[in-house]
Amino acid sequence: MRSRCGAGPRCCAPYAVLWALCALLGAGLRPVTAVAAMAASEERRSASPAAPCWRREEFVVARECGSCSSFEVKSIPECGPTGFVEKISCAASKRDEYKSCRSAVMEARIFWRFVGSMMCLAAACAVLVVWRQRALDRRALEKVRKQIESI
Repeated sequence: MRSRCGAGPRCCAPYAVLWALCALLGAGLRPVTAVAAMAASEERRSASPAAPCWRREEFVVARECGSCSSFEVKSIPECGPTGFVEKISCAASKRDEYKSCRSAVMEARIFWRFVGSMMCLAAACAVLVVWRQRALDRRALEKVRKQIESI
């Protein structure tokens, strides 16, 4: 018995590739919600004494989120994860610490990369649909031609 798409397991390959691409592209995006913000504030209150001061107490941002220089990347461990850091001044302990952050520039770059890849994927899928429709039309015309010839 033939499968519905007529090509057997070969027709499932494009869907598997599409699923894999969507999974890879969507993996890096995490929406920020009110629940996440509340969890962060709760985490700040319940943090252990060994945690950074900005997790235990109120703080003021001394320097906004900015790109790390080559020296800062080597000397400040918080620069590692994102390449961006902000300077935090804790109120109670009067300590200055650094905190890794995500900049608006980086978020915009990630967003537009995602949009561009989705546009390319949509164009590839549109070409695939047109190609498949033409193949099915050729098959149908060939079948009709054979039926007419057999009369």
